[in-house]
Amino acid sequence: MELKVTRYEIEDRVATLTLNRPDRLNSWTGRMHAEYRWILDQAERDGDVRVIVVTGAGRGFCSGADTAALQGHVERGGYDPGTPAELARPGYGVRPEFDANFAFQFGMSKPVIAAINGPAAGVGLVIACYADLRFAAKGVKLTTAQGKLNLPAEYGLSWLLPRLIGLARANELLLSSRIFLTDEAFDLGLLNGLLEPDELMPYTYDYARRLADTVSPGSLRETKRQIYTDLHRDVGAAVRDADALLERMMTEADYREAVSAFMEKRPPRWSGR
Repeated sequence: MELKVTRYEIEDRVATLTLNRPDRLNSWTGRMHAEYRWILDQAERDGDVRVIVVTGAGRGFCSGADTAALQGHVERGGYDPGTPAELARPGYGVRPEFDANFAFQFGMSKPVIAAINGPAAGVGLVIACYADLRFAAKGVKLTTAQGKLNLPAEYGLSWLLPRLIGLARANELLLSSRIFLTDEAFDLGLLNGLLEPDELMPYTYDYARRLADTVSPGSLRETKRQIYTDLHRDVGAAVRDADALLERMMTEADYREAVSAFMEKRPPRWSGR
């Protein structure tokens, strides 16, 4: 796919997906949606990629739906996603409940880190919330946005946000659609880290590389899958599956390598198998 509104780069086993419409604060379009899914699919399939970072070009992360797209919905008399009939399907086929927009990220095997460098509104906040980890620059504006546009909470955010920060706090943000800053978001527990703007990307990449270097790909894959699967079921099922995974993964090459590296006091050399 020709990338017109995103960028895709790989370095040190970390893939970076950059939303790239800086003159529009990376506002969301159907083209961006298609490219976003295509890049995640490429990163998911690439054996050299261990961690994925999502960020925005310029001053914004993603300011929400493009205003021209919003006007287009009015002119057409209804919602038009503006996406091609066939979209990439990263993470699909793991669990039926994950086979939907953005929820597919729960089915992906690699952790996704959002580096929120600028405003995130509407679908921009959705993208950040569906990431596994979120780091943000101080003083950045966030909002669910939908209430000011006579829209519902988008893409399952009404399911996800209460699970991230609790029902009472999520209700207030969803019902009011007010603007809040990343400083407050950190206090609410929505963010894993709050940094000075010039420290955000170095910190994010350092964290991503440490994940890639020190945690086995198999452990990242299975732990992520456990986290999102277990949100949907009882604790007994979680324990039984964890026991079965433990037995299987202790027969794998990377378990033997982990024990050897620990005993020899050296960095592990993960095979990814």
